[in-house]
Amino acid sequence: MFIKKPLILVAHFCAAIVFCSCSGNDSKKSNAALSSDSTKTEQTNKEEQAAKPVDSAKYFKLQKYLANGDTTGKWPVKKDIVPINGAILPFNRVVSFYGNLYSKKMGALGEYAPKEMWKKLNAEVARWNKADPTIKSIPAVHYIATVASGTPGKDGKYINRMPDKQIDSALTIAKMHNAIVFLDVQVALSNLQAELPRLEKYLKMSHVHLGIDPEFSMKTGAKPGTKIGTYDAADINYASAYLAKLVKENNLPCKILIVHRFTQGMVTNYQNIKKSKEVQVVMDMDGWGEPELKKGTYRHYLYKEPVQFVGFKLFFKNDLKKAPNRLMTPEELLKLTPKPIYIQYQ
Repeated sequence: MFIKKPLILVAHFCAAIVFCSCSGNDSKKSNAALSSDSTKTEQTNKEEQAAKPVDSAKYFKLQKYLANGDTTGKWPVKKDIVPINGAILPFNRVVSFYGNLYSKKMGALGEYAPKEMWKKLNAEVARWNKADPTIKSIPAVHYIATVASGTPGKDGKYINRMPDKQIDSALTIAKMHNAIVFLDVQVALSNLQAELPRLEKYLKMSHVHLGIDPEFSMKTGAKPGTKIGTYDAADINYASAYLAKLVKENNLPCKILIVHRFTQGMVTNYQNIKKSKEVQVVMDMDGWGEPELKKGTYRHYLYKEPVQFVGFKLFFKNDLKKAPNRLMTPEELLKLTPKPIYIQYQ
């Protein structure tokens, strides 16, 4: 069985990212003004796109394209729903860097300073756009806002909830290149009902989306990292309905919900996961290992149990531990059935 080694963030953090600014000469100020104008223009374009009605014919055409010639009837998914205005998928492929600003070991987002991180992320986005010109790739910041812990904490829930200042910093990093944002939740011994309201003010933002991680949903009461956790379709439906309610009440564009998965038991009763025109659900292949192992996990747990969209996670370090000691390429991943529409780098 394909098992991903859990990464646990301890309760006491020893490092933080400090953002600072400095003044420059008139030339730098002029360049900054031009950059600001460019940013405003791009943001305006994004707002116009968010209000644009979805082309249903193009939606189903792209879904068929992503099915990659599947003849089993699994893909494209049956009884799919055309999303509301502003839907990102399948019109775009999301390419994200994942992590936490307190830890260099949890992913690229926390490992590199913002400018260096963006240089690397933009390079990956460019690679994907070259590999698949049919679907435009766009960048995203995927920030772990609620982190499973190795210690119980004051409430005994084995969870670290990131302060608003750190979440704000993640949003600031994303704004550097007008990227969308995912806030990821590892509930540990808590639950989605308790944790999602804390992030509601962020989820009300049009560019902020949600990720939930069954690996750290410890319903048995086990300590995070000692066993692989689980979500049922009912949990995923709760998260989806929570987002859908925010969309309706705040006139927001369509949201994306990422659900991580790399074992059979991490998601139960997949066939009961509900589709919604307000929320697009992506099942993300989240395990690390050599290419053949990762492809096997993809076939067994994502291809065979279709929900709506699929994603694929690549680990800059862990995927290199065994021969052939390399990351899978965009060209390789585009040969999968179905083609992944969400790509995450850790």
